[in-house]
Amino acid sequence: MHSYLTSVGFHDINKKQMEYFLRQIQENPDFIEHALDTEGNEFAELRRELAPGIGIALRGTYDEADVFHREYYFPYCYGSRISTSAKVELVRASDKESLMGICDEMKLGVDLIFFVQDMFQVLISEQRNQRIVNFGGVKLSGLALDGSVVLPVKTPEVQAQRTKRNVTKRKELIQAAREGDQKAIERLTLIDMDLYSHITNRVEKEDILTIVNSYFMPSGIECDKYSIMGEIQGVARVENEWTKEILYVLNVVSNEVECDVCISAKDLLGEPEVGRRFKGRIWLQGNVTGYR
Repeated sequence: MHSYLTSVGFHDINKKQMEYFLRQIQENPDFIEHALDTEGNEFAELRRELAPGIGIALRGTYDEADVFHREYYFPYCYGSRISTSAKVELVRASDKESLMGICDEMKLGVDLIFFVQDMFQVLISEQRNQRIVNFGGVKLSGLALDGSVVLPVKTPEVQAQRTKRNVTKRKELIQAAREGDQKAIERLTLIDMDLYSHITNRVEKEDILTIVNSYFMPSGIECDKYSIMGEIQGVARVENEWTKEILYVLNVVSNEVECDVCISAKDLLGEPEVGRRFKGRIWLQGNVTGYR
């Protein structure tokens, strides 16, 4: 079974029960989409919503007798807001008919890699044959297997303004460095060395969570998995209509990147509230066309 099923409320379910539920989706889906895949074959996606914007999607093909043959399935949670307006490079996965999106996100200083949810909207669009696409923005979301709520750090106004200026300056230097500016590269190196020295001195006397306010960084060997910590700006409590498990959808801003994180109440340590921070590991998904 898919390892992120628990994120959308499937904790106490065995393989036989899951197969029964998948058959129910095939027989009575909420949504069906068709398109030609990257090799010109007819491909289909069937979805069942378990809560608003949260559900299970099946992808596969129909044979000549109109019988659906499932290739794979995955849980999903749709993002509610545009997270980045950067152009997206689409890469086809080698093991199945799916797309990965890659954004050169200046806010993070690294490439942002995510699983493309709305592959079928891309396949039927005029940009289907393009390597780089731009539909006006990407709505990011994440499924978390576990996470915790962390209290916020109170930052003096003067320090907050200084931090904001430093972040803006860093973005400018990163952009210049990517364009080949050697002085910008050297400046970034010196800034990182000073920052490392400063954190090393502070961490001996302070807890790391009081020093680091947020982060968004790759986690593990899978390119679309990230460890994040960021401020909670919205909390929605919903129910998986099939299992009756309670889920939280948290609108989190981490390193100025906004995404919606779906997590089961059973896997979340602490009480989520606006202003507090969420800390956890997520499977990053993205809606590149913004149609939903």
